[in-house]
Amino acid sequence: MRFILLLFLTFTSIFAETSYEKGKYLYISNACYACHGHKLEGIHRYPHLANRAKGYMSYKLKHFREHKADTQQQEMMIDFTLGLSDDDIDDLTTYFRDYIDVEIAESYDDSYETHGDGGS
Repeated sequence: MRFILLLFLTFTSIFAETSYEKGKYLYISNACYACHGHKLEGIHRYPHLANRAKGYMSYKLKHFREHKADTQQQEMMIDFTLGLSDDDIDDLTTYFRDYIDVEIAESYDDSYETHGDGGS
């Protein structure tokens, strides 16, 4: 099972072309979802990341990478950011900023047209 997951992640990284896809791969491979959720919604006391400002998120990740944290809870992020390059941070923050929930996006039908007066 682990081999299949590793193979999947490897192929995903090879074929990831856009910054968004690379950021999504990094988010999954670094297990960020364990605290921030699969839909970047944040779990318990951990903040949501979906649709956050790219500049602010980039600042925070680089801040953590420099061994700086504002609170004790944020200190755990230091270990997760140590191996990130500037390009990795750019890809991650692009993923955060542009995140779209695919399940909701696919279920919305914008071609729907109403007919009649909408009454009973």
